[in-house]
Amino acid sequence: ALIFRHVVVSLFFGIWLGGFFIAGLDPLAGLGRTVDTFIVPSLADTDNASILMFSALLSAMVGVISRSGGTRGIVEALRPLATTPRRAQLATFFAGVGIFFDDYANTLIVGNTFRPVTDKLKVSREKLAYLVDSTAAPVVTIAFVSTWVGFEISLIRDGLRIAAEQTADPALAGALASASPFTVFLSSIPYLFYPILALFMVAAVIASQRDFGPMHGAEVRARTGGGVFRPGSQLMVNSEETGLDAPEGVPLRWYNAAIPVLTVVLTVLFGLYFDGRGAVGPASLWDTFGAADPFKAILWGSLAGCLVAIGLAVTQRILTLSQALDGWLAGIRAMTMGFVILTLAWSLGEVTSQLATAPYLTQILEGNLAPELVPVITFVTAAIVSFCTGTSWATMTILLPLVVPLIVALGGATGFEAGGGELLVSSISSVLAGSIFGDHCSPISDTTVLSSMASACDHMDHVRTQLPYALVVAVAAMLFGHVGTSYGLSPWIAHLLGIGTVIVVLRFVGRPVPAGS
Repeated sequence: ALIFRHVVVSLFFGIWLGGFFIAGLDPLAGLGRTVDTFIVPSLADTDNASILMFSALLSAMVGVISRSGGTRGIVEALRPLATTPRRAQLATFFAGVGIFFDDYANTLIVGNTFRPVTDKLKVSREKLAYLVDSTAAPVVTIAFVSTWVGFEISLIRDGLRIAAEQTADPALAGALASASPFTVFLSSIPYLFYPILALFMVAAVIASQRDFGPMHGAEVRARTGGGVFRPGSQLMVNSEETGLDAPEGVPLRWYNAAIPVLTVVLTVLFGLYFDGRGAVGPASLWDTFGAADPFKAILWGSLAGCLVAIGLAVTQRILTLSQALDGWLAGIRAMTMGFVILTLAWSLGEVTSQLATAPYLTQILEGNLAPELVPVITFVTAAIVSFCTGTSWATMTILLPLVVPLIVALGGATGFEAGGGELLVSSISSVLAGSIFGDHCSPISDTTVLSSMASACDHMDHVRTQLPYALVVAVAAMLFGHVGTSYGLSPWIAHLLGIGTVIVVLRFVGRPVPAGS
């Protein structure tokens, strides 16, 4: 990935390299194995097909609600609140959190819509880019209904499967094999320290109106009449046609987005409940959800959301049925690269399984690495890989199938069959959180570039001003989150300590920003 700087080429090369080794160092036979042994079977897997269908339907729903003006309607509903610099930033923050179902839609819509408002109120372009970037991937990572969740739970599923095949403990192997990856994902959310603290940092910066580092200089420049962007900046302006913009004259009604999204959430929850209840009978809500097939539930939810979105657009005569279907297809086209990455990610996971990469790493590290250190080492490793490659998805693809079997082999999943295994869950979260941190800071990350484009900000100015904030959050997440919880600290206490760190830094390092005129 560092050499090619292109995730698809890098993943395909990794799969071919695995096929090359499996085929006895024959490059042509390795190419054949790449297709027939890895890529085709990954597409034929029922769960994988469900995830692709879910992702396609959810993206299609985003396409319809964007074309019908619903997504922009959420933003427009918040714009009247933006009457001061603080309120403008707060409205931007809430809009970013509200569009939690897709990071690209979030970035492009929030940045482009609020830029005229923040310009008028003398909020720097650097600050706008920071707000947009920090409420995109961190929000989507935490949300259990988003264009990311299918990808994340599929990687968790693969990691659990590999770990179950390799552990010598039959009880643990059974628990890992039968565990619901969706339930494990939900269990991991409290351990997503970086995304959660990053969101709190944004809220605290807005509430306190204090900044530090290069961001303080940018805000002082904007508020005192020096311009919302640095003189001489090379502004990045988004001129890409996404195909998801609402046509001129379309009414911007927030509920045309809120109702389909709520439909997805409720259908997924009801689907999990009834499918799980059918499997285990009367049981606790958590056990019921754990016994459910998450792939069925999210498939039902995304289909219901699509139908509701199309129904709202057509019955209100905002779009014709043909226009709604065009938006539906545009949403699917926008996820084409995601589908390719998903397929290659599953294929690469099978390559590492057949090459026994995880057992090899375990053999090297067993006895030389304390399981308590795995979460923080994983976080740092994921951050470095994600920063260098500019993609969180490729980082998750590489690390999750390796980290899960490793922490299990080191004893970090002890008690998982009885509801324990906190180190296992924490290690999974470390991959997700570290990937987001590296992606958040990387100048070659797609979401970082999109944030600069949507905010019309000099790209390196955005990277330079955002980095100190991300580093403060990452240090707090590592020390109190990934290290502290590994040695018995409650994740809730870890969050409070992280929040306290953010407040202290803003109070004693941050400086007030002038109110402006």
